[in-house]
Amino acid sequence: MAILIPIPNGTSTATPTLPRLDARLGAALNYVRGGTVADVGTDHAYLPIVLLKRGLCRFAIASDIHKGPAQIAAQHLAAHGISADNAVVLQTDGLNGVEPYHPDDILIFGMGGEMIVHILEDAPWLQAPHVRLILQPMTHAELLRTYLDNAGFCIVAEQLCQTDRVYQVICAEYDGHIRTHSPMERLIGTHNLQRRDEQCVALVN
Repeated sequence: MAILIPIPNGTSTATPTLPRLDARLGAALNYVRGGTVADVGTDHAYLPIVLLKRGLCRFAIASDIHKGPAQIAAQHLAAHGISADNAVVLQTDGLNGVEPYHPDDILIFGMGGEMIVHILEDAPWLQAPHVRLILQPMTHAELLRTYLDNAGFCIVAEQLCQTDRVYQVICAEYDGHIRTHSPMERLIGTHNLQRRDEQCVALVN
């Protein structure tokens, strides 16, 4: 069951500095389309804050399974002058309770590939052509790509970014077609292998 965490009324007149996103989180900004965004496992709500304050989305759902991070997310949103008119915070498991907000873009960053697959499997409503998945698996990217192939999602874009190590970001949309990729394509990504940039070479080697 999803629990709505109220966003407190902002009381500070100071305008805080926008959160600084590293290359991994910042990669999400390349794929958000401007509608309603759901950030699963939002933690401090850094992504929703940046997206809303930069005008890159109209509404944001920030969700976290744990009460503490969800409350902190609500406080951070309020500190940046973001109210319930533009965002909602949910304490919930995965995407439970998110569907009524009709998100266009789903962000799941910082989780293992197996966990991301579990979250996607539990939300069959994602299999709709208007929904975009923007995913950053910390481990087992090949398992995530295998799921996307078998579940009818087309990987429309991919990106490799480096901070302390190389991370993969996968952007996918549902079209209902089952696909088959080679083991290397599932591990590294077809788009990344075609570009074969410095980060790709580092992963392959």
